[in-house]
Amino acid sequence: MLTQILVLTLITLIPGLELRASIPVGILGGGWIGETQLSPVVVVIVCLIANILLGWAVFLLMGPVIRLFERFRWFQRWVDPLLQRAHRKLGPYVQKYGGIGVAVFIGVPLPGSGVYTGAVGAYLLGVSKRSFAWANVLGVLIAGAAVTAVTLLASNVPWLQWIIKR
Repeated sequence: MLTQILVLTLITLIPGLELRASIPVGILGGGWIGETQLSPVVVVIVCLIANILLGWAVFLLMGPVIRLFERFRWFQRWVDPLLQRAHRKLGPYVQKYGGIGVAVFIGVPLPGSGVYTGAVGAYLLGVSKRSFAWANVLGVLIAGAAVTAVTLLASNVPWLQWIIKR
């Protein structure tokens, strides 16, 4: 069980995947991440907690990391454009909706959204720690509910069950 929780947590930490991948893997995994299957409730709770903590960690580490690396030319050349892209993607949401915009951006399970981009963008836009904290929780809960619903629906479609079990 501990190994399965560790695997789900590690999948959740992968940029671009997060709980959008770890919940389906945990629920539909077919036992490949361990001998016994975790209950869907445990899978969702583990993935939600890991994703919430990930968002907070990224947001809190942004300042020190940027200050440390911004003096290097490679950072300015390669990483700064990525940070500016996150700023451009999230900027309209924050300007129009404030913290709710951050939550929706994090919560909508689309490519390029999620806690990494949400945390980076929120930091660059000057969102307060408190505002980001609740937006992060709300966004992760939205994403978790959407991904869990789709996963559970997919697990009850007969032809998909056949594919999953293969």
